[in-house]
Formats: sequence, C-alpha cells, structure tokens
Amino acid sequence: MELLIVRHAIAFEPDARRWPDDGERPLSPQGIARAQKAAAGMKQLVRAPGRVLASPLVRTRQTAAILTEVAGWPKAADCAELAPGGSPEALLALLKRMPETRIAVVGHEPGLGRLVAVSLPGSGGAQGFRFKKMGAALLAFDGTARAGGARLAWLVPAKVLRAAR
Repeated sequence: MELLIVRHAIAFEPDARRWPDDGERPLSPQGIARAQKAAAGMKQLVRAPGRVLASPLVRTRQTAAILTEVAGWPKAADCAELAPGGSPEALLALLKRMPETRIAVVGHEPGLGRLVAVSLPGSGGAQGFRFKKMGAALLAFDGTARAGGARLAWLVPAKVLRAAR
C-alpha cells in the first residue's frame, strides 16, 4: 500500500473575530494560487490515488478540492482522524481496512509529521518530520498500513512541486 501525505496550503492567519471557530479558517488567496501550482506539479510527478481523505477543517477540504480540480485526484472524504490532535495509530488502523493500494491524506502539522514517524521502522514515534504548507511525502508499506511498516519513498516541499508543473 502507498500513502501520499499532503499538508494543507497557506491559510489566513488565525483571527478569532473573523473565524471564532478556527476550523472555519480558509485558504488565503496566496495559498490558493500556490496550491494550484503545486497540484499541477503533483499531476506531473505522481500517479493519482484511488482514494483521498482530508481533515474536516475548511483549509484542508479546500486543498483537497484543488488537488481534485488540478491534479485529477478523486474527491476527498472527510476523515476525523486527520483533524488536529488526531491519533496517527487510529488513522493507520482506518487505512488498514481500506482496499485501495494508493491513498492520499490531506491534513495538518504536527500530526502529519507524527504519522510519518510512527509509520517508519525504529522511529519510536519520534517527531523528526515536518511538512511545510503544501509539502508532500510518499510512504510505501509492505502490505497494509501499520506502525513501523513503511519506508519513506520521498518527501518534497511545495517549492519543488510548483517548479515541476
């Protein structure tokens, strides 16, 4: 199983007056433009997944919609396990039950970095990975998704994806 991991694009700065619920904070115009360029690069470099899961927050759903529109990925389904504070182990358990051989997730830091760390052998759950906005990685699992069962195929910043379009 292959797992594509994407951090959401640049969102507006937190502002409790505009968005009392931070989950409603959207992508900024700059974030949208950069995400479109990165998605075009992703289309050139990466085979589309069979399924896409996204955090239920607005900024991740918007990022996933850009990947659908520009890169031709399937429409994303909301996934509570990808919300801030979600457990990487719970997400891996969910992924293990899915039949697709290539799945993409769109989420947040530091959760995505923890997901990568937990997925790699010998990491001990270390938090040694950090995704910039619209950064992406590919984990390859030997069999089903599970803690310690992946190898890191690649990890690229959005800057590289934007240049590949």
